[in-house]
Amino acid sequence: MSFSSADAQSLMEITARPPLYFVSGEGSWLTDDTGKRYLDCIQGWAVNCLGHCPPQLVKALNDQAGKLINPSPAFFNEPSVALAKRLIDASCFDRVFFTNSGAEANEGVIKLARKWGQKNKKGAYKIITFDHSFHGRTLATMSASGKAGWDTKFAPQVDGFPKAQMNNLESVKALIDDNTVAIMLEPVQGEGGVIPAEMAFMKALRELTRENNMLLIVDEVQTGMGRCGELFAYQAYGIEPDIMSLGKGIGGGIPLAAMLAREEVSCFEHGDQGGTYNGNPLITAGGIAVFDTLTAPGFMQSVQVRSEQLSQGLLALSEKWGMKGERGMGMLRALILDKDDGSAIVDAARERGPEGMLLNAPRPNLLRFMTALNMTEDELKLMLAWLDEVIAQVRA
Repeated sequence: MSFSSADAQSLMEITARPPLYFVSGEGSWLTDDTGKRYLDCIQGWAVNCLGHCPPQLVKALNDQAGKLINPSPAFFNEPSVALAKRLIDASCFDRVFFTNSGAEANEGVIKLARKWGQKNKKGAYKIITFDHSFHGRTLATMSASGKAGWDTKFAPQVDGFPKAQMNNLESVKALIDDNTVAIMLEPVQGEGGVIPAEMAFMKALRELTRENNMLLIVDEVQTGMGRCGELFAYQAYGIEPDIMSLGKGIGGGIPLAAMLAREEVSCFEHGDQGGTYNGNPLITAGGIAVFDTLTAPGFMQSVQVRSEQLSQGLLALSEKWGMKGERGMGMLRALILDKDDGSAIVDAARERGPEGMLLNAPRPNLLRFMTALNMTEDELKLMLAWLDEVIAQVRA
């Protein structure tokens, strides 16, 4: 089947898609309907942590599909319990609620924090979030996000999300009042330009929330599941949050996300939370395959090695082209450009022949890299060489 722009009109217009029609993928590579291959450095926006069609995930889905797909979330099922147990044993949390998307997980996080405020802090409901943050595309998670222009896009916003400045503790303190129930942040702001929370800042937030009887929430939809060099990014900071959201990498490409909380925070009453497909055995069986791969001996060490290779490679390119360095954690990194030609580099990389490359520029002066965590050393070398070639082409 080849691409037809006329047929594509049946899809709702939500973004400017290039005229590409992908038909297959394996590991770090995608193939379109013409047979052209592309080195994928986006991986569904950090979703495909094991690359395209990882065999262990394909097998788990095929095996489970022949047993049980969806008995209803009103009943227990074996894969969801098994995956929840794995997540609890690997983290500082005690309870898990599975969802279908990161935005849905963050909606649950907001509801849980407000429920806790009703029970423990005289109805406190405000959650301090941060400028340039991104928490999802529902009305509540858009309101929680600090993305420019979102405060008017679907006005009025959901109330209760004052915005502080990342890595500025005084800006957080200035927003705290009797109605503040929590502080919520991404350990690394992905959409905001791959901006990591500083070690001292994260530790200070943990102390600040304890001093003021507030919750600390980490949105690890993008940073979790090995993306930042630890299974969960909060672990790199040596702190223990109260609530965490997961998404993207937890399913390795299938619609799976989760909300995790400590026992004393898990205060939902019957009827407060639910979902038609949440925690169904088909999807959580896939989640088990992903989790077991990420936690296998040596896997996270290999992620750390590739992360250092990516960081050093981007620094070398930055020095060669007079750019402004790189930043990030693990395999979530950014090359900071010296001019606003990010989109031109993305386009040139995609159109490159005979093989192309898929890149992302969340800002005009920045390229973001979200490769598969198991990208090989040679594939990463190839990516850096092609990037150098494309920059030369664009800046000729």
